[in-house]
Amino acid sequence: MSHGGLSVVHRTGSARTRVALLAGLFIALLALVMGAPGTAHAAGKGHVSHPELDWMGSTVRAHEGSSSAGNVVTPMVTQTAGMDVSGYQGNVAWSTAWSNGARFAYVKATESTTYTNPYFAQQYNGSYNVGMIRGSYHFATPDTSGGATQADYFIAHGGGWSADGKTLPGALDIEYNPYGATCYGLSQASMVSWIHAFANEYHAKEGVYPVIYSTYDWWSTCTGNNSGFATTSPFWIAKYASSAGTLPAGYTYYTFWQHADSGTFPGDQDYFNGDTTRLKALALG
Repeated sequence: MSHGGLSVVHRTGSARTRVALLAGLFIALLALVMGAPGTAHAAGKGHVSHPELDWMGSTVRAHEGSSSAGNVVTPMVTQTAGMDVSGYQGNVAWSTAWSNGARFAYVKATESTTYTNPYFAQQYNGSYNVGMIRGSYHFATPDTSGGATQADYFIAHGGGWSADGKTLPGALDIEYNPYGATCYGLSQASMVSWIHAFANEYHAKEGVYPVIYSTYDWWSTCTGNNSGFATTSPFWIAKYASSAGTLPAGYTYYTFWQHADSGTFPGDQDYFNGDTTRLKALALG
């Protein structure tokens, strides 16, 4: 990976992704051995068995692959480099990440209403202490409880926002189901309602709408490419390629782009679509 400007050389493969895939395979095999009718039943409502292996983008490569091998990402406009991490990274060397050019970080706080990241304090406070603008995210499981319920759990466990110019709005990580059916057994209309419930509750409690993280493919499949969030929630697109590709309906630009799942920084590699002045403006709401 090069650090001339913001150029990034992508690498194929990810040890974290392989571990997550192996864990999913083990769960499916275990369900068969126990005589369960299938993975979806074994991973039924309320079943969150490996939250430590669920992070922002943990399901993306397996479903969508990557076209970034050997490509160099060279944004045509000013972008700010950053990263997202979860409990998988453990204690992060934040001063090193800062020295290498990361200026913001998102940290996994929660999943469903049963999991909190055991390394959250080190990651959330550590990124702040070296000068990064940081935020937290929630890994959604729409088949375990309602959107408003999960928003409240997120807020109560590190997902809050404050207008200090250093705290980004919380992010909703909504992606392929690591435990079963892609859309968590919800219809497109029900999924849209679930996301609205989460976003509206977050806004009611925190005064800002959450950032929404997903892929164009998942969003199209599970929401019908719904355009109803474009006027309120910034969008964080996941696309492991040399460009961010197609955006969901209603969005004319991305706010964040997760462009690789490995690289110079710990965790995933991200861009904010703008300079640090605009990043601070987002943090101020």
